[in-house]
Amino acid sequence: MKKNHFIIYSMLVALLLVTGSCGEDFLDRTPQHGYTADNYYDSDDAVIRAIEPLYNYAWSGYNERAIVGMGSFRANDAWSPYLQGEFARFTITGLTDVLINAWSSIYMVVSMSNELLLDMDRYTTSNVSEAVKNQARGEAYLMRGAAYFYLLRGWGEVILYEDNIEAISNPVRPLNTEESVLKFIVRDFERAAELLPEKGANFHPSRYVAKAMLAKALLAQSGWNKNGHRDEATLQRVVSLCDEVINCGQYKLLDNYEDLFRPQFNDNEETLLAMRWADPLLGEYASSNNLISDLAWSDVCDVNCWGGSLHASVDMINYYNEEPADSFRLRGTFFTPGRHYDYIWSEKGGYTYNVNWIQAKKGVVGTKADCDGHLAQQASPLNTYIMRLADVYLIKAEALLGNNMETSDPNALSAFNATRLRAKLPAKKSFTFEDLIRERRIEFCLEYCNWYDMVTWYRWRPQYMLDFFNHKQHRAFMLNSGDVIRNDDGTLSYRCVFPGTNNWYFYDDQGHCYWSDCLRMSDDDQTVVQTKAQGYVYDLDSLSEARGADYAPIVLSESNIFMPYPEADVIQNPYFNQAPVEYDFSENNQK
Repeated sequence: MKKNHFIIYSMLVALLLVTGSCGEDFLDRTPQHGYTADNYYDSDDAVIRAIEPLYNYAWSGYNERAIVGMGSFRANDAWSPYLQGEFARFTITGLTDVLINAWSSIYMVVSMSNELLLDMDRYTTSNVSEAVKNQARGEAYLMRGAAYFYLLRGWGEVILYEDNIEAISNPVRPLNTEESVLKFIVRDFERAAELLPEKGANFHPSRYVAKAMLAKALLAQSGWNKNGHRDEATLQRVVSLCDEVINCGQYKLLDNYEDLFRPQFNDNEETLLAMRWADPLLGEYASSNNLISDLAWSDVCDVNCWGGSLHASVDMINYYNEEPADSFRLRGTFFTPGRHYDYIWSEKGGYTYNVNWIQAKKGVVGTKADCDGHLAQQASPLNTYIMRLADVYLIKAEALLGNNMETSDPNALSAFNATRLRAKLPAKKSFTFEDLIRERRIEFCLEYCNWYDMVTWYRWRPQYMLDFFNHKQHRAFMLNSGDVIRNDDGTLSYRCVFPGTNNWYFYDDQGHCYWSDCLRMSDDDQTVVQTKAQGYVYDLDSLSEARGADYAPIVLSESNIFMPYPEADVIQNPYFNQAPVEYDFSENNQK
């Protein structure tokens, strides 16, 4: 049975990595033969090294490819018909390889966290300080909570377990309710906040990281399946936790948004929690950030890459066009015509994007020289954010917005405007829930997290979000090279290929080509025929519907908001076809 094999395998891998790894740096892991759980944990240093795979190896199967489709394509940040297009089209199944890999990988984080907690109780010698044991426990709770937070917002009802040995003995077990999973997550983050040190060291988290994650989980819990209402007491607790993190003095927003996505600024002061990948020069594939080959292409990279097809969604281009002054976040997220980057191909004076297209920039780190030599095929030095301080500001703003559709509360505005001011934009005097959605989507576009926030909003206000998904988003419209024009005012004109095709644009009866801002003469002749001021209307929905039977819009509903479970698990575990149960939170079941 696939799930049985997975749990057994991941626990054994956890044992191998936790008890058999040493190294001088956070990610320098050199296996040392002869270690067992009985004799490995004999120093503080050994315990610290045992934590490290929780930040890379355990996440590898999720990060390898699924992270883009699950976190960004489903949110309609961007998409590619050639790279996990089924996530953007919501056609994934329980047989989709990357989905299966993600499921197993995230559960590996759970199993490895469980094993670390067990080892701290059973195998540490008197040479290990209580402070370090508590740090290890705190990080295990933190990462297990993070893993289950991904699982909850990806699949909904999932299986909770805290004891690997017991799980192996009784592997066929029921799903737990979403409310139980969320309660479990909150409990893990609370425990982590109690155990982690006041200040983190050597890139390990402080207790304020756990408090930030707790604030995010509590924000979700405040409205989860509560008929469109969020609990006010929980929202107040969220605000207090955010204030603790913001005011602790350990973290701040970086001045330059682009720097967040350059390897030279890994582990910056805005980072709260991240997947921290092995140095590409070590050749440790399963512990490296291997997204580079899917994202980059030969023009912007000098290692073997086959990406470049990932382009901005219509939604995101429309957002940027609403506020052209938001150019710093745009250039940090997407390549757009005419933009110059002095830190890409820096040894040649920089790189200018001279293509009339809009391709992904985040995750593209340039050449080996741009990364100080630390770049290889399928191995980027760039960390993967799980949470940064910008998220905390917007969590606080959302909690203060609460159940209202708009607010001008000074504290809420201060939090909401923090990310706008960093982007060199004017502060708003009020903001709505729709403004908050827009701000989060722009701030975190292509950071593989926007979909998870949308699921939280869906569980709070399902009808609002279904309307947003089905009537305010335009999914799977393709842009090709030559389909984007950057205008003098900073806006972007674009034309779309009809969904599901590679060679059909929108034309009128006279063969004129529909662009987002005007009607142009033809594919080859960009002469403007009619502008919006002259009555031109660009309505993608109407144009698509005109195709009749050829057009099948992507419709989101309760049936596809959450992803399917791996088919092998469903077939071999009858509980997957039964109602979920509440988790037993009694003291005897807590680890």
